[in-house]
Amino acid sequence: MSAVEATPAGSSRRRPRRLGALTPVSGLGLGVGVLWLSLIVLLPISAIAAASLGDGLGGFWDAVTTPDALAALRLTVGISLLVTAINAVMGTVIAWVLVRNDFRGKRLVEVVIDLPFALPTIVAGVVLISLYGPKSPVGIHLVGTRPAIAIALLFVSLPFVVRSVQPVLIELDRDAEEAASSLGASTFTVFRRIVLPAIVPAIVAGSALAFARALGEYGSVILISNNIRGETEVASYYMLRMIEQDEKVAYSAVATILLIVALAVLLLLDLLQRRVARRA
Repeated sequence: MSAVEATPAGSSRRRPRRLGALTPVSGLGLGVGVLWLSLIVLLPISAIAAASLGDGLGGFWDAVTTPDALAALRLTVGISLLVTAINAVMGTVIAWVLVRNDFRGKRLVEVVIDLPFALPTIVAGVVLISLYGPKSPVGIHLVGTRPAIAIALLFVSLPFVVRSVQPVLIELDRDAEEAASSLGASTFTVFRRIVLPAIVPAIVAGSALAFARALGEYGSVILISNNIRGETEVASYYMLRMIEQDEKVAYSAVATILLIVALAVLLLLDLLQRRVARRA
């Protein structure tokens, strides 16, 4: 009996589902996800971009090229990049120590690392000004200086790198490292040729989160920076000042520039992550 004859009358063969095709349930989930993303992310971003062009491109350009706006943007972007680079290195070192070493107080260190996640940012500002303010118990007075802003941003953004790299190090296969060491490779060579390519995507992901957090940080820097115009005024405080003065185009334009900068940096980091992944 042929296969056609064996097929019951009125029945049809089930066609194999095309790879990547959406089921009704997954299609519904995609629709809900896109709708939610549009309401929470895309609409607010579109609204602030439209508000920044309220006076046309000329008004947008004038708003972002005032001395105060330029100074705030340069300071915010520059310190955020510096802090991200420092935390990319130090966060990786801390994650390595926590994963590859056992020592007294390890659990306490784990809790301390997560403290910036749980601590309200304004409380972090109070803590920092208590430590580095006029009545500093360690004799270091940094209030109203750029190093103080960098310290505040380092404090709030460090956990992102540590917590991104740590799980990857935990899951990393140690056999390749041991084999390389048994063949005479130095510790540095093992790290550079085996460990680093495996954890670079996690470092990049954590660095992207750290940069985004530093770029928009407000609470932890508002007290310790003293908000001196042209010197220590970050973009977030500048926008607040423009909001209080009802300068809608001014604060919307600066916010749009920050969005563009954040998007550009995130795209560059994503390209770096993909390139390293391909080479690995």
